[in-house]
This record gives sequence, structure tokens and C-alpha cells, in this order.
Amino acid sequence: MITAATSTDEAQRGARVAILAVGSFEQHGDHLPLITDTVVAETIAGRLAAEYDLFRLPPITMSCSHEHAGFAGTVSISAATLIAVIADVRASLAASGITRLVLVNGHGGNYVLSNIAQEANTAGPAVALFPGKHDVDAAREAAGMETDSHEDMHGGEWETSILLHAHSDLVRVGYADADYDAVDRPHLHLIGMAGYTKSGIVGFPSKASAEKGRKALDSLAKSFRETLDALSI
Repeated sequence: MITAATSTDEAQRGARVAILAVGSFEQHGDHLPLITDTVVAETIAGRLAAEYDLFRLPPITMSCSHEHAGFAGTVSISAATLIAVIADVRASLAASGITRLVLVNGHGGNYVLSNIAQEANTAGPAVALFPGKHDVDAAREAAGMETDSHEDMHGGEWETSILLHAHSDLVRVGYADADYDAVDRPHLHLIGMAGYTKSGIVGFPSKASAEKGRKALDSLAKSFRETLDALSI
């Protein structure tokens, strides 16, 4: 899941754009591992780096998962720490001549990444955040998924499909019986996930398949071209 490139490889590549997966370390019910968001983000980042010849960085594996507090295994860092880490990464990249960065976000709770990108781009394109909602919606449609991003929020059809395709060994038996519907979540930031689900799942993993995961990744790889073009203006 992590790049094995050498310094010589990267010198020869001479990439002008780096790509950084931002995952999390948080509960994903009984059938998916704590590293799910990191695996999903790194799977996407690896595909994009290979197809578009980008400088692939190792992932950030812990982020802002505070809404999952109370579930065993979840570990968070503050938004301020995440901001600082990405700022340091950008400064180090800039010192080697790489001034453009793609953040591949695997965790919906990392709202601060949008602010990082907004601030970074005031002087011109510098940081892209991918995938956007339109990219995910298009990928769900292309994959033939039966759910949308709101009803299938966590540990459902989307994440389970991608892992079934890319890392099936990480998906435990029982996912077909793990569906949980909590479409109304008006106070998520106030009471957290535990206020809406005891299993930790909000979504429909029973609808997942490896084929859907493959098609979703294919769609994301295609739609990324528009983001890269905008970043390279």
C-alpha cells in the first residue's frame, strides 16, 4: 500500500506534482479494519500516481476522527496538527522544487482539508483535494452502486466494495449482514457516531462487490484528469 520507489527513481521521474493520501485510524464496525480510510485513500492515490506519473508520498494514517470517539481503537489528532503536518510536507516538497500537491482524502471527517486547499490556492493553484463530491457521485453511478454518499456514510457499499477489489483479505466475513440505516443524523457533530449507531456502521455493505470497487476506481482515475489539469494551470 506504500510506495517502494527509490531516490533514484524519483530523480529520474522528475515529477512536478506530489500526491498524498490522508486516511484515518478509526472504527469501521466488525467487518472492516481500523485502517480502512487509509487503505481506500492509498488505493486511489496509488492508482492516480501510476497513471499520471506523480510523486507518491506515504500516507497520513491518523487524522480527525473525533466523531468516532468511544469506539475501541479509534485514535485522532487535532485539526491543528493535521494542518501543521501538511504545511511541513508542502514546505519540504517546495525545497526540492515541487510546489503542487494533491490530497486524496479517505475520511469524510477531515473537513479541515478544504480550508487547507482554499488558503493554499489564494495565489494560484497549489493544492487539489480529491475526490470531490461530483467525482464520488460519478464513480458510484459508473459502478452501479445502489446507495448514495449520505445514506452509505460509513463502512458501507462504497468502502467495502473498494476493499473487496483491492485488498479482499481485509474484509471479514459478516459484511453481508452488517447493514444499518441511520439516514437522519442532524446532530452528528454534537453527539458523534455513537449517537446514531451502536455497530459503528451507517450504510449497506451487503450491496458491495469487488466489481463495483473496480469500476469505481476506474471512474475516479478518469475524472481525476480534470482536477490535474486545473492544478497545472
